[in-house]
Amino acid sequence: MIRGYRTHTLWLAFLLHRVSGVALALFLPAHFWVLSYALNKPESLDGFLNWADMGIVKLAEFGLVFLLAVHMFGGLRLMALEWLPWTSGQKTAAAGAVGLSTLLAGVFLLRAI
Repeated sequence: MIRGYRTHTLWLAFLLHRVSGVALALFLPAHFWVLSYALNKPESLDGFLNWADMGIVKLAEFGLVFLLAVHMFGGLRLMALEWLPWTSGQKTAAAGAVGLSTLLAGVFLLRAI
């Protein structure tokens, strides 16, 4: 049974912020591993960059940029919760953060393809 608070917009914003943080933390070691190719194995980096030119990888990059934007705006929302007085517009701000994150990730995707 789903509890009522788990369908609340701000709880969903919290969950998205937490999931995006975990996903980014899992992505970072892989990112550093690929960056190490530039120093140790430049020919392997070239092969990886050719692979990264595929459409499915660009779609995954859209997801990554979306996660970055959601996490950033979620963090800003949390700072606003801590430092500013509570207003009824918090749900609107959370929804706006997701919308703006989608817009930023979409612009990135359009420039990448």
